[in-house]
Amino acid sequence: MTSLIIPWCILSPILASFGIFLTRKSKNLREGVTLTTAVFLFILVYILFKSFLNGEKLSWLAFEMLPGLNIAFEIEPLGLFFALVASSLWILTSIYAIGYMRGHEEKNQTRFYICFAIAIGSTIGISFSSNLLTLFIFYEILTVSTFPLVTHSGTDKAKRAGRIYLGILLGTSVCLLLVAIIWTWILTGTLDFTQGGIFKDHVDETVVTILLMMFVFGVGKAAIMPFHHWLPSAMVAPTPVSALLHAVAVVKAGVFTILKISIYIFGLDYLREIESSQWLQFVACVTILVGSLIALTKDNLKARLAYSTVSQLSYIVLAAMMANELAALGGAMHIAMHAFGKITLFFCAGSILVATHYTEVSQMQGLGRKMPITFFCFLIGSLSIIGLPPFGGLWSKWFILLGAAEGLNLFFIFVLITSSLLNVGYLIPIVVRGFFSNYEVSGNKKTVSASPSFNKKILLLRNSTRFMKFTEAPLFCIIATCSTGIGCFLLFFSGDFIYQFLLLIFRN
Repeated sequence: MTSLIIPWCILSPILASFGIFLTRKSKNLREGVTLTTAVFLFILVYILFKSFLNGEKLSWLAFEMLPGLNIAFEIEPLGLFFALVASSLWILTSIYAIGYMRGHEEKNQTRFYICFAIAIGSTIGISFSSNLLTLFIFYEILTVSTFPLVTHSGTDKAKRAGRIYLGILLGTSVCLLLVAIIWTWILTGTLDFTQGGIFKDHVDETVVTILLMMFVFGVGKAAIMPFHHWLPSAMVAPTPVSALLHAVAVVKAGVFTILKISIYIFGLDYLREIESSQWLQFVACVTILVGSLIALTKDNLKARLAYSTVSQLSYIVLAAMMANELAALGGAMHIAMHAFGKITLFFCAGSILVATHYTEVSQMQGLGRKMPITFFCFLIGSLSIIGLPPFGGLWSKWFILLGAAEGLNLFFIFVLITSSLLNVGYLIPIVVRGFFSNYEVSGNKKTVSASPSFNKKILLLRNSTRFMKFTEAPLFCIIATCSTGIGCFLLFFSGDFIYQFLLLIFRN
């Protein structure tokens, strides 16, 4: 009977989209439907989690298209872990969106909540897919459902970003991923995710080498270079959408897909023998370093965070291609650790925009003294992304480093450590600028530093109120941002539990 929860996990967000539409004339009812469904979904996923830990085998067959070709779902540790991350963050993103969308007076809010719900439903479908066909269908639904979110503002810039978004994601998935899936079916007669993989002793190594490259580059949502441009382009979308793209669903669906294909289609033991896996390791390393270097050059805060995500995603791609248990475990952990750290940073960026209308790092001189909660949360998210204790990002980076050490890959260790230092370079100066720089007189997107004595005169002339009182974002934004910041902290102390749970990937 517990297996019947699986379809409800997928359908409940999609059904909620109809409820959101029907209650569109009442903001409170519409957002109440969103929050209620988000909590309901998390409870359902948690029930599946407890049942799985109790030893239940959970699966559900939707229907059979052809003999051996099904739309089917199965609960396994990696997918269940991803579903827990996505469903929990949907609650917090919904809370944040209420404050942001109202505070920023965004238009088309009903459409936003509808598309967001469908995107979450498709993400759960990806998480629980038991074969490549099922995963591909929900992967495409996720792409299409998030397109209206990227173009939400309706400006020319947003429409252009939407074209890039669809062009790259649909282009890579149809021309590479779908072809690889069909080719796999022809060669092996199955698309099922299987412990140890399905290729070994069945397919010529040259063919498998080509297939691996098609799979990795076909998963455009993983944003590996050169198929990464859609991600920074999509930053024209509202901040809750950026959070969805970077933390809750889209990019995490991409790297999750690469991990799942590596473990269950190729198998880690066989993957180590494939020549293209070594070449793809270096492509991931280039993406890690170049993404971090570009982030250093960006003054726009969301653009800086976007290139940071491009870099951080390739940690997981590199971990998958290293093809050993420690690295794969670190990659799986990084799905959650990066999700909580990066969503905190994007929440902070959105809060700054709502409260001050500032978007550039150079505009944030002394802003931390006006928005101390927001900037403190930004510090927490930054430390987690960097990988410092006591925050969760430490554990995922630690296990990826251990995986590199196990394979005696000193170059990869150098890349990972260098990237972490670059993380410091593009994140911590924002906090320093906010808390320790002098106040600035701002105007027309240009900022002019003012001396302390001049600032005192300005403060006296303006009765001190404009600069000295707190100017935080709406309460719902603050609640969500603090919650994800606390999540970064709690993940550090949950590291062993997560590690032991994810070990079941290789023990079942």
